[in-house]
Order: sequence, then structure tokens, then C-alpha cells
Amino acid sequence: MKVVMTQAICEEGIERLKTQAGCQIDIHVADNPDPNNYLDEMKDADVLIVRIAKCDSHVISSSPALKVIGRTGVGFDSVDVKKATELGIPVVITPGANNRSVAEHAVAMMFALSKNLYEGQVETANGNWEIRGAKKAFELEGKTVGIIGLGAIGRETGKICQAIGMKLMGYDPFMTREQVEKLGAEYCSDYKELLKNSDIVSVHVPLTEQTRNMIAEKEFVMMRKTALVINCSRGGIINEDDLCAALRTGVIAGAGTDVFCQEPPQPDDLLFHTPNLIISPHSAAQTREAVIKMASMCVDGCLAVCRGEKWPFVADKTVYDHPRWSGK
Repeated sequence: MKVVMTQAICEEGIERLKTQAGCQIDIHVADNPDPNNYLDEMKDADVLIVRIAKCDSHVISSSPALKVIGRTGVGFDSVDVKKATELGIPVVITPGANNRSVAEHAVAMMFALSKNLYEGQVETANGNWEIRGAKKAFELEGKTVGIIGLGAIGRETGKICQAIGMKLMGYDPFMTREQVEKLGAEYCSDYKELLKNSDIVSVHVPLTEQTRNMIAEKEFVMMRKTALVINCSRGGIINEDDLCAALRTGVIAGAGTDVFCQEPPQPDDLLFHTPNLIISPHSAAQTREAVIKMASMCVDGCLAVCRGEKWPFVADKTVYDHPRWSGK
């Protein structure tokens, strides 16, 4: 069995792959985010494991032996799932593996912004002791956090926020009022209502055509001037140019982002030159614990598919309607 990885998974995942496969494994680690650059390796690949990378229709069509695509994470916008499904190739994902990691990261950004930690460090190092009186710091207790997307990560984020005394407001188009209120959150039928009434907004939705640019200039204007917005989901959900403009002009008070429209961003990216913004390198899911969970779950799913088993955690379950899965 040949396994191609865009980047190496953790040692624990590699060891699991070798011990659980039940056959000889040929592993090729490309250290390259675009499999179009190593199509010769893809020609006889049974498995492609995608980390911070893409897998387009050309790659899938050019990989005749491909049985499964593994994605170490929940989001799969970087993989052409439609093409894979057309060919009967399941796209394995790892829901639940990084819930706590991403939720803690989002809340950590809330703490960092509410205490003005980053600017405080930079200005203190530059000799500006008076930054301590900037009057930007505030307590999170009693503030309202609006969660856009109450899936597993959004719910976990809300749970942590409630534990430190924050009020919870929630919007999720796939949940009823009763379901949202059962979480202890105030129900919003429209996310714009949530934007208007939240002290902090935390985004936890996938990137789709419906969610692209869902927070842009007109949405920022709706928000409180003291509001913060956190995005640990996907770049493109929040319009980056409009976010920078809103922060520079004081339309909102601060923001934290773990994700970018272009990854990795270039050094001249406007985000790096915008005040009251903290940034991390798409690392919210990269705790030691989450990395091991994601790799293990991805390996288990890919091996199950290679054995002809219908693994439940895939991006599109209609893939099993394909003739190659008939009778399995």
C-alpha cells in the first residue's frame, strides 16, 4: 500500500499506520502543499493524506489507484469533494478530534485582547511603560459572547465562556430555538442580530458560498465600537480588507484570527500592519493532544476504507452510492 502525505503526520500517527495496516506500507512525505507538483508519486498512491494543502480535481483524476483521501481536520474546503465523490473516493475527516483545542484557542484570543496583552508587551519592550494606562483592558465576566455556528467547536467554546461568567448568545441555521436555548444561550434567528448585541463574536462555521464574506463592512458597522471578533474557523468568512479597515478606523475595538484567505500569508499582508489585531498561524488545532487524535482518526479511517469498509466520518456519505461500493 502506498500512502502519500502532503506533510508528515505526527510520529504517533505514522506508527499507527505502520502497525495497523496489515501489509507493507510505502510512505512518501512530499512536504509540498500541492500534489500537482508530484503527480508521478500520485499515479500509484492508494491513500493521500492532506494536511495544510489542497487536492483539486486534476490531482484526483490523475491518481488512478487512489482509494481514499484523508483530511486531518474537520474542514474540507481544500479538497474537491465533489470530484472525489463522483469517482467513489471517500474523503475521510476527523470530527471531534480538535474540538477542545480550537475552543481553548478562541477563548485564549478573547483573554489576550481583553487584557491588551500583545500591545502591552510590544510597547513595554519599546520603552513605553505608560501603555499600562491605555484603558483598553476589560473583564470578560458578565460580557456577552455571540457564537456563530453551534457545532461541536462552537458549543465547546460557549461552555468555556459560560464557565468564566460570560453570557451566551447563539446563531446556527441548522438548530431550533429549543436546541440553542438548551445550551444556555439566547437564541438568534439572524446572525446580524447577534452581531449587534454581542461584546465578543466568535466564528465557528465552515467556509461555503453561503458563509464567504458573511462578516464584511456593513456587518462591522452593526457591531458595538467596543466589540471584538474572533475567527478560528476559515479565512474568507470574515472579509480581511474590511476587517483591517474597521480596526484602523475604530469601527470595532479588536480582533483575533487564526486563519487567512491565503495561507501562509505574505509578509506584506495588510493584516500584519493593522492595530488591535492578534494573529496565529492556523495553529488552533495544533495542540499535542489534538494532533495525535486527528492523525489517529485519519489513519483509522483511511485504512478502513482501503479494507472496503464504509467509514462513517467522511465529507460526503453519498460516495457510498458509487458502483465501486456496491455490495460492501
